[in-house]
This record gives sequence, structure tokens and C-alpha cells, in this order.
Amino acid sequence: MRIYGVVGWKNAGKTGLMERLVTEITGRGISVSTVKHAHHSFDVDHPGKDSHRHRIAGATEVLLASRNRVALMHELRDTPEPSLADLLTKLSPVDLILVEGYKRDTHPKVEAHRAVTGNPLIAPDDPTVRAVASDTALDLDRPVFDLDDTVAIADFILSEVGL
Repeated sequence: MRIYGVVGWKNAGKTGLMERLVTEITGRGISVSTVKHAHHSFDVDHPGKDSHRHRIAGATEVLLASRNRVALMHELRDTPEPSLADLLTKLSPVDLILVEGYKRDTHPKVEAHRAVTGNPLIAPDDPTVRAVASDTALDLDRPVFDLDDTVAIADFILSEVGL
């Protein structure tokens, strides 16, 4: 499986770019899965629902299945967060995995950047950032795309991974 990341600081446009890339790339007949890193605790089930009740009762894993989807929740219960490499082994084979976050990992990435946030660019100090998608013109030693030019960004990523 091929992997490519989208990184950037908060409110840089990462999630919107990821959503547009998935739509664009799957529209070309390429299978895509995604991984999203969260820096905080999160819940995918809700209080009162059976899966939540199982998890709160102490289950290490809760598998929720229907004819439409399967969700597996795994409680870490004070064990270390798994590495991206470990998590990738849990995914079914696809043509491309797009990763949002994990900016310190070594896979190739596109940085999403919005000038209004006032955050510095990650790219100048990180060779794994192969291009920047920005809402403002930038002078860098790597490609810079308009943040909304999804087709060009998808073309770049697919070329990078050989698809």
C-alpha cells in the first residue's frame, strides 16, 4: 500500500483538503483509506448506546457491525498509543492511504497552510513535506499549489506514489 500525508497546524485546511482529495482520487477509480490523528480524547459512540456501555464496562475492544459498516473500537487503557506503522497493519489493502496528521512520521506529505492562522510553515525544516498547498503565494524550494486546486494536488500525490 502506498501512503501519503496531509499535515499542517490547526485551522490550516487539512480536513477540507483530505475530504476533497478522497473525493477526487476515488473518483478516478483508485481505492483510498484514511487515517486521522487526534491530539485529544475522542468518542465515536455515545452514552447510552450499547457499544458505549460495553466499552465503559471495561471491554478492551468493541466491534460494532451491521450490513452497512463495521467499526472496531480499542481502548488503550493506559497503554502507549500505537505507532502509525502499527495502525496501518490493521487496514485492509487499498491503492492509497491518506494520513491526516502524524507530522513527525517519515512518510511523504503535503502541508496545508492558511496565512490567516499566522503559523510558521513546517516545510522549510522538514524534507518529508514534498509540497505545500497554500492560500497565499510562497517562495519555497518545492512545489506550492493553491490550497483549493484539488486536481493539481491529487495529480502531484498520485505521481509521487506511482499511481
